[in-house]
Amino acid sequence: MSLALRDELSVDKTKKKKRRELTEEQKQEIKDTFELFDTDKDRAINYHQLKVAMRALGFDVKKADVLKILKDYDRESTGKITFEDFNEVVTDWILDRDPLEEILKAFKLFDDDDSGKISLRNLRRVARELGENMSDEELRGMIEEFDKDGDGESTCWKI
Repeated sequence: MSLALRDELSVDKTKKKKRRELTEEQKQEIKDTFELFDTDKDRAINYHQLKVAMRALGFDVKKADVLKILKDYDRESTGKITFEDFNEVVTDWILDRDPLEEILKAFKLFDDDDSGKISLRNLRRVARELGENMSDEELRGMIEEFDKDGDGESTCWKI
């Protein structure tokens, strides 16, 4: 192995050690989500509960993902994962998220017509879906705050 490659690998290891930590709010969200799906309160959740809990935390998990997590963490072959293991898995997944990708995903929830912009119609729909009773004036105010070109819509910026 070349010295340059070895140096690159050691730099990569250093970067991984400097990963940021979860906020207290994120830690609480993980705990609350687990407790919500741990219906029998035995501090362990099964395959179906794990899948729904992961999705509730914003992860688009597939059957294979959930089965792999259970295979890796279900040491007693109970078909369940404990809170401690769930916390470890979810913490790793949250810290591995790409913030820009998360922003784009959130933007797309509003931009249901794929225009690349959030219009008054888009914002009105989301407010209605969330049960928010907001006037068009309030919604326009939200758009104006982020309307960089004055066209009455908010654009997802390119980075």
